[in-house]
Formats: sequence, C-alpha cells, structure tokens
Amino acid sequence: DACYPSITVVGQLMHAVKSGKYDVNKIALVMTQTGGACRASNYVGFIRKAVAEAGYPQIPVVALSAQGIESSPGFSISLKGLHKAVISLLYGDLIVRVSNETRPYEKIKGSTEILKRRWIQKVKKDVRHHKMADFKRNVKAIVNEFERLETTGEKKPRVGIVGEILVKFLPEANNHLQRTLEEEGAEVLVPDLTDFFMYSFRNATHKWRLLSKGYGMKLAADLGIKYIEHYRGIIREALENSRFDAPLQIEKLETYAQEFVSLGNQYGEGWLLTAEMVELIHMGAENIVCVQPFGCLPNHITGKGVIKAIRSAYPKANIIPIDYDPGASEVNQVNRIRLMLSQARDNVKESVRKQKKSKVEGK
Repeated sequence: DACYPSITVVGQLMHAVKSGKYDVNKIALVMTQTGGACRASNYVGFIRKAVAEAGYPQIPVVALSAQGIESSPGFSISLKGLHKAVISLLYGDLIVRVSNETRPYEKIKGSTEILKRRWIQKVKKDVRHHKMADFKRNVKAIVNEFERLETTGEKKPRVGIVGEILVKFLPEANNHLQRTLEEEGAEVLVPDLTDFFMYSFRNATHKWRLLSKGYGMKLAADLGIKYIEHYRGIIREALENSRFDAPLQIEKLETYAQEFVSLGNQYGEGWLLTAEMVELIHMGAENIVCVQPFGCLPNHITGKGVIKAIRSAYPKANIIPIDYDPGASEVNQVNRIRLMLSQARDNVKESVRKQKKSKVEGK
C-alpha cells in the first residue's frame, strides 16, 4: 500500500540508475525527508529496498532532513551550497511565474519558451558565482523582458493548480496537466515552490504555540524565513511594478488559511494547501484543480475537505479535486477538467459582458 508519489520517485531513481548514464559504483541517491506522519516517510526505505533487489547494494541512499533524522558519514551540505540552492529556487519560481502568465497570450508562438530557456541558462551560470548585484540586475531584467514580449491582449480563464507537492509540480505525475489546460485555452497559475519551504519554517512557530514543541527550532526557522525574504523581497518588488502577480508573504497566506482550518494541520501540505486555494481566488484564478494522490489522507482533509467551505465563502469558486494513481483513468480526469473549463469560459464571457455594459452605461 505505497502512495503514488513514493512509487513515482522510486521509479524515477531506478530509471536513472539503469539508464547507463552513470557509473553505478560511483553514485549515491539522495532523498529529502520532512519527518512527517504520511506514508511518504517511507521513501528512503523503499529506495533502499529497490536498489538492493535490483542488484545494486553498493549504491548508498542518503536521507537528507533538517531534523537530522539520519546521519550520513561523508556527506554534508555547506552554507555556501545551501545559499546556492535558495537562489536557484527563487530564480526558478520567478521564471516559471512570468512565463506562465505570458505563454497563453504570446503573439509569436514559442517566443516565451525561447526566452525562458535563455534565462535558465543565464542564471545557471550566475548562481555558481552569486553576487547580490547580479541577482538584482537579473530579477529586474527577467521581469522586463517577459513584460516586453508581444501579447494578444485577450482574456482567458485563469486556472490554478494546487495539491500534493510532487503531483502538483511533476508533469509526468499529473499527466501533463498544465499542458492540457493551456491547450484547452486557459492561463495556468502554479503557486511558488518557495512557499512550501516557507510553510515548513513557519510550522516551527505553530508547533511551539499549538503543539508544545521547542522554542529553539522556532528561532532557527524564523532566521530561515528572514534569510529567504531578504532575496524574495527583491523579486516581489519587481513583480509589483509590472503586470505580473507577486508572491505573498507567508504570514498573509496564514490569514487566508485560518478562515477555514487550524494552523496545527501540518501533515502533507497541511494548511498551505487551503491557503493557496484562497490566494488563487484573490488573484482572479477562481478556477482551481486540486490534485492529490488517491488515498492521500492529509491532502484529502486540507484540500478536498475544505472545498465546500471555500465555495460557501467564495461563491464564484470553481474547484475540482482530481485523484492521481497508477490505475486512475486519464480519460475521466480530462473530461472533468473540460467540464470545469466550460464553466470557467462561461464566467469569463459573463465578466466581459458586464464590463462592456458598465462602459456603455458610464458614457
């Protein structure tokens, strides 16, 4: 009874091991661990079982966690390495955000993807020798260049994707959901991956306040938030001065979540999943696909479980939960998405009609 994300990750790693691209006597597999209560905590055990049974007992599997769940002699991450990881994460979120909000409206097909790939290659080089001046300059240039791309000016339904972290971000795990939505004529918004880490840091505060955990972890986590915000604030400012949506601070997301759930809900994506749905609604993306592995208890509670309450508070919310599993019917998934988009298009037409009527009456 393994969860879908763990099956997917083990399959990806074993595919890489068997691909022939790597010397199996000179590689190691690294898997991050949050120490949560869901079945995903079995990741490392599954991976070790898989490599042993596939005939590669010599391949070490490193469990990486902030809590130090396991020690791994010979393996460590330096502060410089962590810094590069944070900067890479922020660059990635920014590029994905501006490209997602540009691609559906581009006049020259493929221009967004060309610009996206060019900037990915550029920042990959800059991250290796990071300087604050380069970061500020790159952020401003990324926003400006995507904003200058020629667009059609048309209005399309905005659709947000939320849910379990792997199924949300990995196209192979969600049957290329974003591509399907864009082919059906939607603009797709996906909340930043950075928010998951900010959520994890903030949970230390809520564990201290609500669950009697230590104050030391809270202080360390607060420093982590301030460190990331030091750089993310630069991105937020650049986006706020453009046509693009800017990411919210994690404390604002908390207020959105508290309308519906306790911040003590921390398993899986916990209260962040609820907060992201409300955030998307405030951004004008009232159409939301909530993706989750079949049988994922945490996400069924703070995802599917709060949809009725959110619809009650936000009557225009057009939310559908979709389960993903190796045996799930892709045809059924696509049909449900199309049904949701049908309502989304009707809502856009009604909105445009009201705007035109308002202009006429104003004259």
